[in-house]
Amino acid sequence: MSEEATTGNNANGVAKKVNTIPLIEAQRWAKRWTKKEGNYNKHHELHAFLIPKVDLIEVLAEGVDAVRAYIGIDDHGVEKLMIVGTKYDPVTKIYVDMITVGVGNATAEQDDIYDFTRPCPTDCDPSSPLLT
Repeated sequence: MSEEATTGNNANGVAKKVNTIPLIEAQRWAKRWTKKEGNYNKHHELHAFLIPKVDLIEVLAEGVDAVRAYIGIDDHGVEKLMIVGTKYDPVTKIYVDMITVGVGNATAEQDDIYDFTRPCPTDCDPSSPLLT
C-alpha cells in the first residue's frame, strides 16, 4: 500500500488520483475471486479490510451518492476490496457505478477504482472485539 502517496499530475497536467487501478485489472481480480473460490466462506481467514483514508477522500470527492465495494484477488493471491463511486438513478432506483473512463476502451489511463486496501489478517487490530 502506498500510504505516503499524494495526488500528483499525470502527463496531461490533470490531477492524478492515488490508489486507483484500471478497470481491466479490477475485472480480472473480481473474476479471480469468483472463479478461484466460488464461495467467500472459503476465505475463512479474511475478517476485514484496512482502507486508506486517501481512498475514501478521493472517492467521496467525486460527488458520489454512495460507494460500492467489490471483492477480488490480486495477482499475488491477496484479497482486495475495490471501491467505486455510485450515482443514484431515480428512474431505475439503482445506484449506478461511476465507471466511465475505460469502459469499452482498454487503453484508458484512469478508471477511478480505488484499491490499496489490506486484508485482515495480516493488517488486523489484535485487540478488536470483532475478532473473536
